[in-house]
Amino acid sequence: MSLRSTLAAGISGGGGGNRLVTAILISLAGIFMLDLMGLIIKYLSPRYGPAELAVYRNLLAMIPSLTMLSLSASWSAQGRPVVIRQWPLAFLRGGCVSVAQFLFYMSLGRLEFATASTIAFSMSLFMTAFSVPLLGGRVGAMRWLAVGIGFAGVVMVMGPGSDAFTADALLPLGAAALYALTGVTARLIDGQVPTPLLDLYSTSAALVGATVLCLSTSGFTPIAATEDLGWILAMGLVGGSGVLCLILSFRMTEPANLAPFQYFGIPIAFALGWLIFDEAPFDRLMPGVLLIVAGGLMIVWRERRLKAVR
Repeated sequence: MSLRSTLAAGISGGGGGNRLVTAILISLAGIFMLDLMGLIIKYLSPRYGPAELAVYRNLLAMIPSLTMLSLSASWSAQGRPVVIRQWPLAFLRGGCVSVAQFLFYMSLGRLEFATASTIAFSMSLFMTAFSVPLLGGRVGAMRWLAVGIGFAGVVMVMGPGSDAFTADALLPLGAAALYALTGVTARLIDGQVPTPLLDLYSTSAALVGATVLCLSTSGFTPIAATEDLGWILAMGLVGGSGVLCLILSFRMTEPANLAPFQYFGIPIAFALGWLIFDEAPFDRLMPGVLLIVAGGLMIVWRERRLKAVR
């Protein structure tokens, strides 16, 4: 299957057959690219503000979003509409993304790379909690127990009361909550809206929000060197491509089939932080990271059990 046909099939959700292995590999590639994006952000953080980096990231991320939209068979079949019925909600999601990016990018500049990334993985726990008031979901005792175990792991990684704890540990936690909010509210958007079009709305709104945050905080810094310009370009394209891979993978198979592999991002982040920045916060991460993963996997297991019953 060619790259173009793979992209088109993934976007439209078609293609048939058992493509689970391909979806897993694409998902892992996306996770790796998003970790690389975070690594670049951490490298650039001493010279550029978090909102400024978010502006560049969102601007460049429109390239893969537009590419994905142009390959969408469902969008073409609908006559390539641009305006969607729930555009206020779509833009509101983008506003949440801009604040989430600001918090997470700031945390990357202040915390160990693996620590910030691990705390951000509490997003799946927030999504379970938010599904009750926003989607009318019913969360039973088992899933609430899973959420509690996961949050206990987050608290252990943050280390309140210890000498290593700082208020900066709250930054990736706030980012995780906002990212989870955007994930849950995506299910409120009409199902016929192509995923890349929704992503383009969110990215555009996030670009505006990040620009406002940048102008109201640190402002724009002149790019110091050609090397930095290259890293900024790489940050935006790698980050946008990572999101593209995740969208493709989740359109190729059931999200529950991919959810356990999302946690591969934690050891990848640990390895990259150790190799590039000589960070090895093993004592800080253990055993809290195990509880975070356990809580997330319990939620996945419960969702599969419920689906099997239905």
